Amino acid sequence: MSTVVVRYRPKADRADENQRLVEAVFAELGSADPGGLRYATFRLADGTFVHIADIEGDTNPLGSSAAFTEFQREINDRCEPGHEPDAQPATLVGSYRMFTDELSTT
Repeated sequence: MSTVVVRYRPKADRADENQRLVEAVFAELGSADPGGLRYATFRLADGTFVHIADIEGDTNPLGSSAAFTEFQREINDRCEPGHEPDAQPATLVGSYRMFTDELSTT
């Protein structure tokens, strides 16, 4: 399993549009249930969005999502200059009931 954290800040006048596109991704995932993915998105008070994805296997199920393709289509144009998406591999240090039902550490 690999974990990726993506962080970016849309322009203020495009943040709601960005949120609608993200919500469409979750709606599609909910109906398609592609498996192999645990995924969450947060919208922070400063307008920053943070996506966290745990991907099982070698193929990211988001790659076959039409809604995710649409979300990505103009992402750089929606973002504040210098705050475009920054994807980083991540290692879970600890979690208390956040992503599992038990205390998890790696």
